[in-house]
Amino acid sequence: MLQGMGINVVQDEVVQVDAKNKTVFSAGGKEFKYDKLYLATGSSSFIPPIEGNDLEGVMTLRGLPDAEKIKAAVAGDQKKNIIFIGAGFISMEIASLLAETAPSTYNIFIIELMDRPLPLMLDKDMSDSVREYLEGKGLNIQTGVKVEKLIGKDGKVVGVQLSSGETLDADVVFMNVGVRPNIQLAKEIGLEMGQFGIKVNAFQETSDPDILAGGDCVEKINFITKKPTPGQLRGPAVVQGRLAAKRLAGYAIEFPGVLDAGGCKMFDMTITATGLTESNAAKEGIETVCAVVDSRSKHGMIPGMKPWKLKLVFDKNTEKLIGGQIVSHSIAPAREIDAVSAFILGGRTISQLTTFTSACNPDISSEPSAEPITIAAEHALQKLKQQ
Repeated sequence: MLQGMGINVVQDEVVQVDAKNKTVFSAGGKEFKYDKLYLATGSSSFIPPIEGNDLEGVMTLRGLPDAEKIKAAVAGDQKKNIIFIGAGFISMEIASLLAETAPSTYNIFIIELMDRPLPLMLDKDMSDSVREYLEGKGLNIQTGVKVEKLIGKDGKVVGVQLSSGETLDADVVFMNVGVRPNIQLAKEIGLEMGQFGIKVNAFQETSDPDILAGGDCVEKINFITKKPTPGQLRGPAVVQGRLAAKRLAGYAIEFPGVLDAGGCKMFDMTITATGLTESNAAKEGIETVCAVVDSRSKHGMIPGMKPWKLKLVFDKNTEKLIGGQIVSHSIAPAREIDAVSAFILGGRTISQLTTFTSACNPDISSEPSAEPITIAAEHALQKLKQQ
């Protein structure tokens, strides 16, 4: 499709960039001259320095080759002990998918150093219900525990030793504890680096005015704190690529920063989040007012109603919305997180959100008097009055 639009697609590896002479060199021996260059080198899975991390059966998930290795490793009818290190959304989605696909085939353990699953997305008061639900589905979740080392036999992983003193049998170990930007090429070019990747301005331009960059390889700015952050999610990468193209076309549209909005689905539970959690806001020194509301996927009198829960986080001093979390047993309500993101970007306050009305229909939403964003704002308003 791209070639049909006059775009030349070359499958090769770039091994060097001569920024002075504006030339790109590939592993296949080709040279490409450029006027402007865009770097989208992405990121790679981070493998923590745990003893035994190089054993056979220790895996990460970052691309199709990884997925194929995982599929081969878990294949067969023989009972397997599968350990996940890290309870982020990648681990939780793979674990729930395996448990849902073949519940009698796998013993699944999830080990998380922090005190809750999905610690970057959810506060503990929201995460507790997720944990209870997943444990009811057969997942074994251990939090507040560190993996000390991986135990091997004949070069293959056979166990995981925990800081609690417990040792778990393991046939496969997944390490999904984050990614690191691929910045080696950018460093060799001599581009300025930030704390979390290539440093770019609001127009995706690097320290070299003729080189732009975007996606996982660049450092982002958090929209709320205005501080550097990794922001390594699909949404920002797509938008930054579009903005870079617009910049080359003569537009001057700034990237607003990231909210780290994301979501995941496990069995029939969908979890979404945006902005700052209450705990992350506290780390930033932001005093908050929070409200948690139980809601419904449709009017309570209609059969098939499914529960969902919303949490909103407000900055107490400015009263502006700075975060939201949703745990839902129906997919549609979880999409309301996009409305929360829009309100954060728009600087909406507690008082302003008490007047929010949603497009309502009894079969697709809760009744107007129970719109959860509005009710959460009402609760937050009452808390402000009491303090």
